[in-house]
Amino acid sequence: MSRRPSDGSPGTRRLLCASFNQDTTSLAVGSKDGYKLFSLSSVDTLDCIHHGNDMSDVYIVERLFSSSLVVVVSRTMPQRMNIYHFKKGTEICNYCYSSNILAVRLNRQRLVVCLEESLYIHNIKDMKLLKSLLSTPTNHKGLCALSINHSNSYLAYPGSSSMGDIIVYDTNSLSHVVEISAHDSPLAALSFNTSGTMLTSASEKGTVIRVFTVPDGLRLFEFRRGMKRYVSISSLSFSADGQYLCASSNTETVHVFKLENHSEESPTWSSYVGKVFSAASTYLPTPVSDMMHQDRAFATVHLNMFGLKNMCALAIIQKLLRLLIASSDGHLYIYNVDPQEGEECVLVKKHRLLEMDEKKPLLAKESIEGQSYAATVAATACTGPPTGYSEDGGARKGEVIPEHELAAGPVSLDDEQEFPPMTSRCRSKCPRTKLNIINI
Repeated sequence: MSRRPSDGSPGTRRLLCASFNQDTTSLAVGSKDGYKLFSLSSVDTLDCIHHGNDMSDVYIVERLFSSSLVVVVSRTMPQRMNIYHFKKGTEICNYCYSSNILAVRLNRQRLVVCLEESLYIHNIKDMKLLKSLLSTPTNHKGLCALSINHSNSYLAYPGSSSMGDIIVYDTNSLSHVVEISAHDSPLAALSFNTSGTMLTSASEKGTVIRVFTVPDGLRLFEFRRGMKRYVSISSLSFSADGQYLCASSNTETVHVFKLENHSEESPTWSSYVGKVFSAASTYLPTPVSDMMHQDRAFATVHLNMFGLKNMCALAIIQKLLRLLIASSDGHLYIYNVDPQEGEECVLVKKHRLLEMDEKKPLLAKESIEGQSYAATVAATACTGPPTGYSEDGGARKGEVIPEHELAAGPVSLDDEQEFPPMTSRCRSKCPRTKLNIINI
């Protein structure tokens, strides 16, 4: 099957950004026409929960779990962050910063804004500025990651603009945790697992992906994505249980790695051979020795395109493990991942993200090739909405966010009340400029 390169023709529509929410129950996309939020409760249908078209050229859009809070940044005013209650159709507040906003990360306690040379940590309940990390190493890509765990609310960001150093910062205690020498070249991607106990990273070379323990910063796993060429890793994402890790890049291949301790495996001929090679590697040059200790992909996807930026995530949808790929070509690809055999993943659905009627669920018309392992299992998939999903686009009524030491009380994601309880005092004026960057 021939693979098509990215099409840069003027008539081609592209996403400006795409992001999965913290528990991968929702997908947010931005384009020149505004932004859209989709639920990910089903494989066959893609429901557009909300279409915000009052702001154009949206290059950052982040949703807080399954709540009605969404953060939006537009190219037309790249120094201003807008926070909306999309279900009510109201703006909660907006904040302006000294330079262009490159990334926004949020969990149930903190909201972090990343600029090129600084980071701002807010208390998400009242948007009080808790800490300004100024004069951070130059970060052109706005690379940072925030753990979603309320106890391990760690922030990771580059510790150098020339090397692959990572700084881990505790946004609860507002203190430095550890600095990790992860790679020899600058960082390209960062991501925490859901418990905040593991951190994965990739460098600009894109050949090796490493996983570290948090808060100790010890190397736990090392995976080799490839050897023949350098690539640009665009996203890294753990599965909810922390057993799998997916990586996408500007190539046609998406990799899924399995995080397993080989020392606990039952003795086999292959494991014996592996031990022999491992012992022999101690006598080889360091680069060769490192390669012999690196694991390969457990499963892969080969897209029918290359040269595009893709965002990937792993999620349990209708009781099965799925690999989700949101591509800047304006489509969401859903693949089945066989948790036992791995190998080549099977495409089960392709959804269009642009030029659709947001009032109706999108029924994908693409034919589905062999469903293999998942075909029989899918027949018994659950029909009800998964935990954390609400059909009306908001969180379950009365859901309480865990308390933390800096909050005056629990924050309820109840759409009958304004969340967070912010007022117009947050508002400020920003210079209107044009931003020429593309996030995806």
